[in-house]
Amino acid sequence: MMVEEGFVYEEETQLTVFKTSLFFANDGFTVYDCKGELVFRVDSYGPDSRDRVELVLMDGQGNCLLTVRRKRPSLHHRWEGFSGEKSGGQKPIFSVRRSSIIGRSCVTVEMYENSSEEYHIDGNFGERCCSIFNGTKEPVAEIKRKVDASTQVILGKDVFSLCLKPGFDAAFAMGLVLVLDQINCHDYAEENGIEADPTNADE
Repeated sequence: MMVEEGFVYEEETQLTVFKTSLFFANDGFTVYDCKGELVFRVDSYGPDSRDRVELVLMDGQGNCLLTVRRKRPSLHHRWEGFSGEKSGGQKPIFSVRRSSIIGRSCVTVEMYENSSEEYHIDGNFGERCCSIFNGTKEPVAEIKRKVDASTQVILGKDVFSLCLKPGFDAAFAMGLVLVLDQINCHDYAEENGIEADPTNADE
């Protein structure tokens, strides 16, 4: 799967992801490489970050790379990904869904252009500990807590690492991070009795 050829690295790569707010309005992301250069950004979700319908992943210059949109109605919290900025009639290139309502840590990614290609995400994104596996169950990316190199202290959950195996598209991986984040925020709202916008509720 490739969203943008320029973000496919030949060597194993670690990106640092900054989330501007954990569960409240004005959520967004900035992603940097090991040289401190801005790779991706996602602007504020606002005004209600708990139940967004559409999110746009941009490169460091603000060019739209990928749009992820929540599909409704969707019993399993399904999202679809579109190349670039979504336009009317455009077909999605992949979809993301929970494998089951109860097994919330297991997420399946189905590819539309290649029906034989599939990915699975296992772990706990809320704790910044999960892995993305391809169809042959080989890990292609990992999300994990960031450790300060100078103090060896584990940083807060608003800063984490996205580790990519050679040949795996970083833009695609970051699109999956956006979906996982929205699923996690939705779960957080449910567990803490926070009501999402009723006009956006699943049917």
